[in-house]
Amino acid sequence: MAGRLLVCHTQQMSVITCEAVLFDLDGVLVDSTPCVTRIWSAWAVEHRLDPAYVVHVAHGQRTVETVRKVAPHLNAPHEAAIIEEREIEDTEGLRVLPGAPELLAVLPADRYTIVTSGTRRLATKRLQVVGLPVPANMVTADDVTRGKPDPEPYLKGAAAVGFAASDCLVFEDAPSGIRAAKAAGTRVIGVTTTYQAEELTDADRVISSLLNLRLRTDAGDGLLELALS
Repeated sequence: MAGRLLVCHTQQMSVITCEAVLFDLDGVLVDSTPCVTRIWSAWAVEHRLDPAYVVHVAHGQRTVETVRKVAPHLNAPHEAAIIEEREIEDTEGLRVLPGAPELLAVLPADRYTIVTSGTRRLATKRLQVVGLPVPANMVTADDVTRGKPDPEPYLKGAAAVGFAASDCLVFEDAPSGIRAAKAAGTRVIGVTTTYQAEELTDADRVISSLLNLRLRTDAGDGLLELALS
């Protein structure tokens, strides 16, 4: 029964059971769009790049990989370090996304973690600013050699909570993260906080907000049950 997806057509609701939940951070639990847009746009202008394009591709992958993609002529690790410091210092506009505090409050601490393309320093700072807990087993850019869309981050996330990836459910807002999760063998719920639904078609389901789900922790056999409307 673990990992089975049930769809109730009469109530227009999907009921998903899983062993554990893996969350992307930015765009799923925390809205960092104002910071990301401001910092990446300024960096793009400094290097005579198209700010709109740079911001669009910056979501969902490690900073160093974004730099390599948009500016292969630059020293990517050096530029990534500069951008990270700016992101850590600039927290104006950061906010928790609706439904995130309530969901994390009822999820058992050993049944979820965060898998983010940001560094541990950056992820910790953003979680602290918005008042969300910092999982001890969080998987960050510092913990992988290949970032999203490679499956490595979500394979390590599943290992961090002690379950097979196929028994985990991922919440993602970016196409690269969805591809990473699917390649790892998880099921994925896309959240339309950063990209439009038509850009998240690889997800198993797409919702507009974490407010669109309800969690039961007593579904039987130790499973978590999430009902999505």
